[in-house]
Amino acid sequence: MNLRQLKYFIGVVDAGNMTRAAAQLHVAQTALGMQIKQLEADLGVALLVRHSRGIEPTRAGTLLYDRALEILKLIEETRNQVIAAEGDLGETIRLGITPALMAAIGPDIALAVREGMPRVFLSMAEAMSHVLTGMLERGEVDFILGYDTPDQPQFARMALMQDELFLVTKPNGKAKRTVSFAEAIKADLAMPEAGDAVRNAVLRVARELGLELKVAYEVRSVSAMKSLVFRGEAASILPLFSVAEEVDAGKLAATQIKAPAVSRTLYVTSLRQAGLFRNSARLTDTIRRSLEGMIERLRPIAQQQWARVL
Repeated sequence: MNLRQLKYFIGVVDAGNMTRAAAQLHVAQTALGMQIKQLEADLGVALLVRHSRGIEPTRAGTLLYDRALEILKLIEETRNQVIAAEGDLGETIRLGITPALMAAIGPDIALAVREGMPRVFLSMAEAMSHVLTGMLERGEVDFILGYDTPDQPQFARMALMQDELFLVTKPNGKAKRTVSFAEAIKADLAMPEAGDAVRNAVLRVARELGLELKVAYEVRSVSAMKSLVFRGEAASILPLFSVAEEVDAGKLAATQIKAPAVSRTLYVTSLRQAGLFRNSARLTDTIRRSLEGMIERLRPIAQQQWARVL
């Protein structure tokens, strides 16, 4: 049993589908299946049950899943604490963050850094996830907080949160708690441009189901997408925290997508060859606490489990 196998096993359980897990982990499906089989052979127990709806962990698999999360989290915390052991020395950290997350937790992160790390100057830049990846590669930022960052050799990634996307519409008095994926994409959708993490997540599920994704309005701005929905011209598929204020005020309706759900993984990512930052562990902990606070604030709106911090 090794760390790669544990990471792959977590990915398969989270995805609930071997094909989807392989795509999310950026590994061939045959190689992924081989790693899971080797893990089961090493432990001498079945870890997964395969059925028509996908994959579920066995009782032993559920135990391994929980322990694997603890192990990987402990390893990352140990690594960060060892790096930070020299003390809280002053430095500038440039953080790239998505527009929706900037609005939801950007101020929380900035205030927490100022209060808890007074010798750190935090500079924050806002862009879509796929744009942030390019900024990181060009050295324009030191860390990025973005979704589904590609698993490439030059990147050091740490998963922080997994959340689901919602169908966002104009309220019509016929509120539903859930909507099927096939029904959700029948609407005239306002979506980000190709390459965006939200659009990629929706497109991935559509292809798995053999469905065609039709985009009526292609816009990069979250506010522009919301404006089209306000006017009744379109619907959209967005993270809950990007529309929480409008949903709470009754201006928009957000319906959780099921059968299947559309989920994404949020990573904090840096370049492997970049210099070490003494406060990276504390910054990551600050981001994680901000995410936990955001989930708790929005849970009454979602009324069910929709996101979890990893």
